[in-house]
Amino acid sequence: MDYSFFQNYWWCIVSLLGALLVFLLFVQGGQSLIYSLGKKESELRLLIDSLGKKWELTFTTLVTFGGAFFASFPLFYSTSFGGAYWVWILLLLTFVIQAVSFEYIFKKGNLYGQKTFKSFLFINGLLAPILIGTAVSTFYYGAEFSVMKTNITDLNNLRPVVSSWQTSWHGLEAVLVFENVILGFAIFFLARCLASLYFINNIDNEEIYRRAKKQLLYNAIGFLVTFIYWLVCLLLKDGWRADAETGTINVEPFAYWNNILQMPAVTAIFLVGVVLVLYGFFRTYFCSSFRKGIWFSGTGSIFAVFALLLLAGLNNTSYYPSLFDTQSSLTLSNSSSSETTLHAMSIVSLFVPFVVAYIWYVWRVMDRKNSHK
Repeated sequence: MDYSFFQNYWWCIVSLLGALLVFLLFVQGGQSLIYSLGKKESELRLLIDSLGKKWELTFTTLVTFGGAFFASFPLFYSTSFGGAYWVWILLLLTFVIQAVSFEYIFKKGNLYGQKTFKSFLFINGLLAPILIGTAVSTFYYGAEFSVMKTNITDLNNLRPVVSSWQTSWHGLEAVLVFENVILGFAIFFLARCLASLYFINNIDNEEIYRRAKKQLLYNAIGFLVTFIYWLVCLLLKDGWRADAETGTINVEPFAYWNNILQMPAVTAIFLVGVVLVLYGFFRTYFCSSFRKGIWFSGTGSIFAVFALLLLAGLNNTSYYPSLFDTQSSLTLSNSSSSETTLHAMSIVSLFVPFVVAYIWYVWRVMDRKNSHK
């Protein structure tokens, strides 16, 4: 187990946490559907009560994902979180208003009323998936930054800056890349599909069931159109790859298509994920007695996103290309923590199954307390 093993190992851990995060965005998808599914006060309470028992899982996974990225690939953390900070600040604010809304929406005497907190939940449900999807797309389409590691050894520089963002928009310029926004909307539609499946499984109400099936159809179409478009563009585009010997980064035509061919195990995981997602969609829609689609499509979304993130970083691929300076592009080898740190952190990675077990345990406990089943 050499240095490259631990770098690849930790990219797998980060990718798994990212995939779990995308699945858990069904909470945000559900929040964006409350106006469509909750026509009555009683129905709104059912929806928000069901989501309110799960929203902390999404935030916990987001924090764990960010912490794992910081510990294993600190140069990415300093580059993206330190440079594209407007995106992350905006994302954080949407989660703050989400937490406040779940706490106060049904409390008597709140100063702002239910409508205000409903709108806050909708804003988080709309923006969070789109922002996360747009940010993830920059793993493939790049961003405007430069990296100068030699600055840290400059004794005359009292405030050495390793990573510098090259635009005044500090991350918001990602929305000007059409493919980035397309992935953002693909994640948004996927979150709404998973939310529809979740409500069908979790709430015993015929009106909500009927509306959720309709929303499943509409959003599944939106998801398939946007995701297929983004995926085709990805497989046809150039990528950035580091030379295994010299570390020099070069632009390679069809880099991600080459990754698909050169990493059959990752391709198999992706295909299994796609099949499970579609199975959950179609069987739930066409079989009225089937209400467990969330488990098939949810598992499939984890597999598919996990595989896509592996394609971004494995095989010497740059997982964060620099559009300003090709050699500043981040790879697993030039952005990770030291071998000693990664080796020691491998012990910490033993707690990842406990994170998954925590999600599962809390999910089951909350469902047992759900009196609406």
